[in-house]
Amino acid sequence: MPASLRDSALLSTAWPFQEARSLADQRLGGKLPAKGFVLFATGYGPSGLPHIGTFGEVARTTMVRRAFELLAPDVPTRLYAFSDDRDGLRKVPDNIPNKELVAAHLGKPLTAIPDPFGTHESFGQHNNARLRGFLDSFGFQYDFQSATDWYLSGRFDEGCRAVLAHYDAIMEVMLPTLGEERQQTYSPFLPVCPKTGQVLQVPVLDRDVAAGRIIYRAPDGQLVETPVTGGAVKLQWKADWAMRWYVLGVDYEMSGKDLIPSYQLASRICRILGAEPPLNLSYELFLDENGQKISKSKGNGLAVEDWLRYAPPESLALFMFQKPKAAKRLYFDVIPRTVDDYLTFLEKYPHEDEAKRLANPVWHIHQGQPPQPETGLTYTILLNLASVCHAEDRSVLWHFISRYVPGASPDSAPLLDRLVDYAVTYYQDFVKPTKRYRLPNPAESLALADLAEALEALPSPADAEIIQTLVYEVGKRHPTFTELRAWFLALYEILLGQDQGPRMGSFIALFGVPETVALIRRAIALENLGAKESVDRL
Repeated sequence: MPASLRDSALLSTAWPFQEARSLADQRLGGKLPAKGFVLFATGYGPSGLPHIGTFGEVARTTMVRRAFELLAPDVPTRLYAFSDDRDGLRKVPDNIPNKELVAAHLGKPLTAIPDPFGTHESFGQHNNARLRGFLDSFGFQYDFQSATDWYLSGRFDEGCRAVLAHYDAIMEVMLPTLGEERQQTYSPFLPVCPKTGQVLQVPVLDRDVAAGRIIYRAPDGQLVETPVTGGAVKLQWKADWAMRWYVLGVDYEMSGKDLIPSYQLASRICRILGAEPPLNLSYELFLDENGQKISKSKGNGLAVEDWLRYAPPESLALFMFQKPKAAKRLYFDVIPRTVDDYLTFLEKYPHEDEAKRLANPVWHIHQGQPPQPETGLTYTILLNLASVCHAEDRSVLWHFISRYVPGASPDSAPLLDRLVDYAVTYYQDFVKPTKRYRLPNPAESLALADLAEALEALPSPADAEIIQTLVYEVGKRHPTFTELRAWFLALYEILLGQDQGPRMGSFIALFGVPETVALIRRAIALENLGAKESVDRL
């Protein structure tokens, strides 16, 4: 690695490099951990269907990991994607099939509940598979870890024994945070009932630290003695979080802003067990279209497959990169803008110096090896082209693209080819159902006729900038438009059937001057006929 690149990384203001420097300085102090590698971790609670917020942790943590590896290329790193699939399911999620099947197993660990989707041995395994499928689609390098596996294999035995040994100190931390009623029953240990298989929230009546056993009263009133090892118990989640850090030696883990108090409590417990908690970044939460927090169980927001139906994974990675400490609205209408932002960053990258490249999101998205930019066509332009053509399939868009960009093809422009498919799908699902054309009024018809004549007078071929300037000039000379914004809004509403649109010069150059003139003249003809119906024929 060039020394200058590392020097730039040491000074970069990009947040992954800031986090990586803090990890190297504050957590590690320049020393390699005794386990021989730096461990990054992400936690996943698979009680509901996976959503983008969950996967954002992995994307962002990977960005910090890659930044750290640039700063410390000789230090091995690993990323554990840890699923808390030993948790007992407390309620049936709203957005799953076969709810009755799941309801019959409430209280059991997720990996002991039948899969309502019928694809895996358990509900937990189904959701874990969905998590891994998404991570694999990004090409992440990670080690998937299952709490069920760690508990049942005995690899958490040491941690559970440590919690038992420090039981009183942990209770002193936890009890003041609980209500009076909960204080009477709280224990960091949740026994797994040998009769029902349910994870029990019951008080611990006695403990034998040397033997590694506890005594509790079961719901049927019987006293039960059980070991804290071998998966006979699991831990309440704050203690469980701390114990995982302690056993695994986690060095870096992100969490949502709503978990700040929980992270603080788990950190205290981790120190009681004898380890330092990991460095932590608290990120803001995603909001749905109504400004409400996205919930796994409610399913209010975008699932991973929703985003990937309309846009490439790279755009989702950009959404995760941008301002992790700011709350962001996550809904379908943010997708086109995010795709175009990605394309803009990609276009800039080859022309930037080393320092700016490290601050460019595409460096972090593509781990320092972003692809070459292609044609310069934006997702918004493709959407508007699909809209005006009423596109049903990709061939319609490629007809115009191949004329506008000679030599462009699906083989020579693979990203653009993917965007064409995404644009047609987005148009069919979101744009087409909401298109509402309107007729021009007499003054607008005069302006449109003026525009058509001006376009016809242009030499062929005319580039986008010349066309854009012409559109401006036509709008300025018609007093019915008090500002250019009103002129462009009229073009969007009359010609495209929507209240937002593209840069008209670029759009007309792509769609074609003769085609645009014909579109304008059809709109004028409908106004002259006094047509009252919806202008779907445009």
